[in-house]
Amino acid sequence: MPRIREIERLRAEHAALVTLSGFLMEMVAAPYPPRATELASVRGMLRDTLTRHLKCEDWALYPTLQAKGDPDLSRLAHQFVDEMGHIASDFAAYDARWTMAAVESDWAGFCTETTGILDALAMRIEREEQDLYPVAERVAGGGGEFGSV
Repeated sequence: MPRIREIERLRAEHAALVTLSGFLMEMVAAPYPPRATELASVRGMLRDTLTRHLKCEDWALYPTLQAKGDPDLSRLAHQFVDEMGHIASDFAAYDARWTMAAVESDWAGFCTETTGILDALAMRIEREEQDLYPVAERVAGGGGEFGSV
């Protein structure tokens, strides 16, 4: 996929992640858990979208940007990997830990941890949108492709 289209797709996924995170944040703002099916549905959509998105970024986008030969872009991509490359594993651990039974038995703990993980995700999205993607789009004027996942 041409780089510009890949970045457009990643931006669209960011918008979906922000929307899904908003739904989940509304749920955890409540004093009691929502219906299990509602919570499972939102969490499942967030998990699926985030997993696909992070695989593309972590396994294709960042390595490609690091190898492009543009020192500023490579340094920026390395910085993002160093600072935020752990989000995929952090989210997977969070998702595995918070079964429906665990959520029901410790709603306050789930809410606290959910807020933390969603704040980290929001920070990564904001930084990519402001700092990484504009530079990648400028470099993309030269054509080429990202690896596909």
